Amino acid sequence: MKTCFKCNELKPFSDFYKHSAMTDGYLNKCKVCTKSDVNKHRSVNIEKIRAYDRERAKHPDRIKSNVEQTKMWRSQDKRRSYAHSQVSQAIKKGTLIKIPCERCGCEQSLAHHEDYDKPLDVVWLCQPCHKQRHKELKLLEK
Repeated sequence: MKTCFKCNELKPFSDFYKHSAMTDGYLNKCKVCTKSDVNKHRSVNIEKIRAYDRERAKHPDRIKSNVEQTKMWRSQDKRRSYAHSQVSQAIKKGTLIKIPCERCGCEQSLAHHEDYDKPLDVVWLCQPCHKQRHKELKLLEK
């Protein structure tokens, strides 16, 4: 058991991240408090963090990893890649009009497919709402 210096609660070691520099091998702040601090820092410094992430994405090892991930993603379900291609072509032709996020109204939206067998039947969602929708779908699968 260990006490978090932030919330002063006594918690099991499993509620703390491992940290080799600490005498007991665990960080002095619990996972809940650490996540809270990270989220606060990110929201306050979002532009700096986004700039850092853009630069980091340009590193050769990250580019290579991204290419491998894309190949794996495409090979897992050919329908998915085909559906994305169909949406892209339809937008270019003007037969499909990109609209703001259907949940929050954000202008930067992505085409989300509920069914890859219907490539042009899409729901327009921004990145956060899109991720949330996939989480919802995973919960429905369970």
